[in-house]
Amino acid sequence: MRKVRVAPKGMGLNDFVAEQEGFFAAEGIEVEWDIKTFRGTQSSWKGSSYLQRPQDKPYTEAKDGSLIQCACLWGTISNAGAGMGRFVGDCYGVSPWAIFVRPDSKIRKPEDLKDVPISVGLRAGSHFNVPFRLEKYLPLANIKTVNTGGFGARLKALLDGEVEAASLLPPQIDMARQLGLRAVIEDEFKTLWWVPESAAQEDLKAYLRGLDRAEKVLAASLEKFLPLWEKCIPPEFKQGYAWDYSKFTRGERFVYRPLPREDFDMTMEQVERWKLDDYLKERSFEKLVFRSA
Repeated sequence: MRKVRVAPKGMGLNDFVAEQEGFFAAEGIEVEWDIKTFRGTQSSWKGSSYLQRPQDKPYTEAKDGSLIQCACLWGTISNAGAGMGRFVGDCYGVSPWAIFVRPDSKIRKPEDLKDVPISVGLRAGSHFNVPFRLEKYLPLANIKTVNTGGFGARLKALLDGEVEAASLLPPQIDMARQLGLRAVIEDEFKTLWWVPESAAQEDLKAYLRGLDRAEKVLAASLEKFLPLWEKCIPPEFKQGYAWDYSKFTRGERFVYRPLPREDFDMTMEQVERWKLDDYLKERSFEKLVFRSA
C-alpha cells in the first residue's frame, strides 16, 4: 500500500467518499491528509503575500516532493507558472461560486457592487472569480477586492461586518444560506489539481481513479454522503452552530476528462489582462502541464 499525501481543499466530497468507501485502498494507495495545509487554506491570509500563502509553503518552504493539491483553474495554472509545481491536465472539477451579502445589505444586484471591496483569498478561486464574473456588469476599474484569505475567514469577516460582500465557494455557500445571508450573483468555475514536478505518475493515477469512483457513487446516492461535509467545516464554525448537512448541496464535481486547451489559453489571457501575471516565470502549456499517463 503506497502512501500518498493530499491537502484537500474541502470544496467537494470526493476525497472523503473515496476514503470511506475504500476506493483509494482498492487502487493500492493510502491517502494521508495534510491537515496543516488544509486548515491553513481555510484561515486568514491577511498580511500574507503571494508565495507566502498556506498552499504555497509546501513548494516555497517545505519543498515537499509528493503533495497533491487542487485549486481554481486560474490559480492552479498561475501557481505552476510561478514555479510551484505543475497542473494536472488529465481531469478537472466544476464548482459553484457566489458573492454573498448580509440580509440587511442594500446591495441587491451585481451592479451594486461597484467600488465595493469584496472579501477574497489572494490569487485563488474566490479572487479570480470576482473579475471574471463581474466584468459583464462593471468596468474592471470598479471591481474591488480585499485579501481576507480562506473560506472560514471570509465567511466570518462577512458575518462580523468587516466587509460588505464576500466571494464564497462550497460548502460556505450552503453555510451562508443556513445563516440567512443572501446571494447577489452565482455561477460555476473549473478547478485543477496541481503536483510537484517530481510527483509519481502511478500514485497520481491511483488517486484520480479513486476520485472518479467516488464521483459515480455520489451521482447515484448523494444523500448518503452529505454528512461528510462535517469534515470540511473549519473549527471556528463547529461549536455554537447546528449545521443541517441534509440541506447542503453537492459542491464540486470531478470530471475525468482532459482539460480543454482553450481553457489554458483563456486563463493566460485573463490573468495578463487583469495584471495578475507578475509572478509568472513560464507560460507554455507543454512546460506547465503534468500528465499522469
